[in-house]
Amino acid sequence: MTTHGEHARLTPTADGHRVTPAELFFDLVFVYAITQVTALMAARPTALSLLGGMVVLALLWWCWCCFAWLGNVVRADAGGMAAVLVAVMAVVLIVSLTVPEVYDDGPGGLYAPVLFVVCYGAVRGLHLVTYWLSDPGDAALHATLRRTALLSVLPPFTLLLVGSAFDGVTRTLIWLAAVVIDYAGIFVTGRSGWRVASPAHFSERHGLIVIIALGESIVAIGVGVTGYSVSAPVVAAAALGLLVSAALWRLYFHGVSEPAEHRLAELTGDDRTVLARDTYTFLHLPLVAGIVITALGMKTTLHQVADTAHYGLAEPLHGMPAWALAGGAGLFLLGSAAILRRTTGRHAPALLTGAALCLAAGPLTSLVPALAALTGLTATITAVLLVHGRAARGDGAAGG
Repeated sequence: MTTHGEHARLTPTADGHRVTPAELFFDLVFVYAITQVTALMAARPTALSLLGGMVVLALLWWCWCCFAWLGNVVRADAGGMAAVLVAVMAVVLIVSLTVPEVYDDGPGGLYAPVLFVVCYGAVRGLHLVTYWLSDPGDAALHATLRRTALLSVLPPFTLLLVGSAFDGVTRTLIWLAAVVIDYAGIFVTGRSGWRVASPAHFSERHGLIVIIALGESIVAIGVGVTGYSVSAPVVAAAALGLLVSAALWRLYFHGVSEPAEHRLAELTGDDRTVLARDTYTFLHLPLVAGIVITALGMKTTLHQVADTAHYGLAEPLHGMPAWALAGGAGLFLLGSAAILRRTTGRHAPALLTGAALCLAAGPLTSLVPALAALTGLTATITAVLLVHGRAARGDGAAGG
C-alpha cells in the first residue's frame, strides 16, 4: 500500500531523465508572462519602457530557471513536486497579471508593483524550501541554499520592495540594481552545491523556453494585424516575420544547443555545474530577451503595414521599435556566439558579424520603409544562418 508520506515524497531523477509533461504544463504560464512583457513595452515604445521590460523579463527568467534546475534533480511529475509546480504557476500567473501596471499602477484594485514583488519573492522562497527538502542530508547543498538566500534573494527582494515605493525612472533603476545584485549573487554562490543530474534534460528544458519565446514572436505577428484587412503587403510581412523566427529556430537547435549539450555531458561535478550556470542560466537570457525585443519590432512593423488609414507603405519605423526589430535579433546572435565560445572555445565570426550589423541597424531602419526593413532583416539572418552552418560543417570535417 502507498502511504500519504510516499505520495508527498520528492523523487530524485537519474542520468537519463527527460522533460516530463508536468514541466510542459508548468511552462504554459510563462507563455502568458512573456506575452505580457511584450505588451508592456509596446504600450509606450520608448527606451525607458524597453529597459523596464527587460528588468521584468530578467525577474521572470529567474522564476523559470529556479525550477528548471530543481526539475533536473527532482521529478516534476511525482510526489509533492507536482503540487509545488501548480502552486508556483498560480503565483507566476498573478505576477503576469500585474505586469502591465508594474510601472504605472492603474486606479482601483491592489497596488500592482508591491503585488508583483511579493509574488516574485514567494516563488524564490518556494524554490529554496523545496530544494532543501529534495535532499535533507546534502550539507553542501544546504550551505549553498543559505548563501543564495542571503546574497541572491534577500537583498534584491528588499530593493524591489523599496523600488515599488517610487515612480518612473527611479523605480526602474532601483529594480535594475536588484537584478544586478541577484545575478551577481548567483555567480558567487553557483559554483558548488547545485548539480545537474541529466544534461539531456537540462538542454531540453532550455530549448523549450526558446521555443516559447519564438512562439511569442509569431503571436506578435498576429496581434499586430488584428482588426485589419489581410492585404498583399500584410501577407508578405507576415511571411517575412515567420522566416526570421524560423531562421533563429534553426540556428539555435542546429548550431547552438547541440554543442552546448555535448560539452555539458562531458563534464562532471562542479565543472558541469559552472558550465550549466554560465551557458544556460546566464547566456540563454540574451537569447530569450533578443527574441522578445524582435517580436516587439515585428508587431509594430505588421501594425504599420496593416493600418493603411494612418501609415503608408513608405513609412519607416520610428523610435525604439526601429532599433528593436533588428537589435533584438542582434542580441540573439551575440548570445549564441557567447554560448559557442563558452562551450567549444571557438569564435563564431558569422554570428558576431551578424550581431554587429543588427545591433547597429537602428538608424538605417528608421530611414527605410518598415516592410523593407523587415525584408533586410530576413535576408541578413538567413545569410548568417547559411554562412555559420557552412563554417560549422567545415570545423566538424576538420575535427573528424
